[in-house]
Amino acid sequence: MPSHDASFGPAPADAPPLRWGILGPGGIARRFAGDIPVHTAAQIVAVGSRSAARAAAFAAEFDIPTAYGSYAELVADPGVEAVYIATPHSEHLEHALLALAAGKPVLVEKSLTRNAAEARALFDAAAERNLFAMEAMWTRFLPHMIALRAIIAAGEIGQVRMLTAEHGQGLDHVADTHRLKNPALAGGAMLDLTVYPVSFAHDVLGVPDEVRALGTLTDTGVDASEAITLRYGDTALAILGASLTAATPNAAAVTGSAGRVEIAGTFYAPTTLTIRPREGEERQLCPAVGSGFEYQAAEVARRVHAGDRESPLHTWAGTVEVMATMDEARRQLGVRLPGE
Repeated sequence: MPSHDASFGPAPADAPPLRWGILGPGGIARRFAGDIPVHTAAQIVAVGSRSAARAAAFAAEFDIPTAYGSYAELVADPGVEAVYIATPHSEHLEHALLALAAGKPVLVEKSLTRNAAEARALFDAAAERNLFAMEAMWTRFLPHMIALRAIIAAGEIGQVRMLTAEHGQGLDHVADTHRLKNPALAGGAMLDLTVYPVSFAHDVLGVPDEVRALGTLTDTGVDASEAITLRYGDTALAILGASLTAATPNAAAVTGSAGRVEIAGTFYAPTTLTIRPREGEERQLCPAVGSGFEYQAAEVARRVHAGDRESPLHTWAGTVEVMATMDEARRQLGVRLPGE
């Protein structure tokens, strides 16, 4: 593996140690449990599930010392310094509030909650207890995103005029009861897939002035795919797409008045950048190092040790703004989740 280039941000291995508890041993938690101990100084010290057997099996697989058959036991463990929440979107707010009430900082899988109102409630609870909280939008912390921000800030591609990004996975084979299609579990492409291009657009361009969305629905009534256009004043557009039913290249590009940056698929994971100026030689940056989840975990460790409540790279306000954009897109698609 190539060494870490400090110009693309701090090395995850240099972050302070942190003892994690995993709440919900699902598929995404497997990635977290595999990445963090290998690439950072952190440890996974406990895992909690509603099923004691499932927690025990997960703990054995990843050499985690403690397994709990309830979430309440996990968040009460004095050895757990931070909780990673990896349950379905429909449960995120409840489980984050449980951990925060126990005095534990939280990293909550994206999308943070079902909607912007729930996101505000989560951050309000963190503020009341003066605790760190963050959505696990790991892309924000990856080396190529740090490089992209620097390229744009330096004016290398001029004023940003157009952004494109898409995220498509061929997941239509899953059963209607699967969380991806189940309205009760906040299923649909928006919260699972579309959040990546929407968050990417927000990272580069901020809050849009206008949201336009078209899409298709599953037989269960959640969104299967969508095309979203975001307008930023009279100067820039973001054209975004996502789909549960089609595996796309998952690439992205940012085009400015003086050139463009192309982000190779998969754009939201560690990858490469190609800078193509209107004048001059094109060049490629290859800052991809490691697996990916370790960068966000290292940021949590740094912020928790510093006593901060949020990360400047992925703020509470920014997270709510992304959720609000997706709320509006879902409204236009006619998708309303149970309990909203």
